[in-house]
Amino acid sequence: MMPPTSPATPPADTGGAQALYDELTDDLLYDPAIGYGTIMGHPCVRLAGRFVTCLERNGTGLILKLPADRVTALIADGTGVPFTANRTPMREWVTIPAADREVWEALIGEAVAFARAQVVP
Repeated sequence: MMPPTSPATPPADTGGAQALYDELTDDLLYDPAIGYGTIMGHPCVRLAGRFVTCLERNGTGLILKLPADRVTALIADGTGVPFTANRTPMREWVTIPAADREVWEALIGEAVAFARAQVVP
């Protein structure tokens, strides 16, 4: 039996995804609870310490933390792909591989709302 193959790593983004990410996340900074941070040594956006979003290390896809049922729906409809850490799918994390302003903006809003709901008052 042959081991499963992993998909080829897409080429590094030439600036479109990074520029869109920067623009959409900069717009969040009006909220004092939101700021830049790191996760596993990688730049990300956090809300009161909770992870919200980041770009994939290769700079092409958007990674978000959302409710598990929403992640499942995004994967099922083809918008997202599972995010894995050490080959283990994370049930509340999804990668959105295509840079699409409307999709990214809406999902970042959902991720902010999800993080906000988890903050203890």
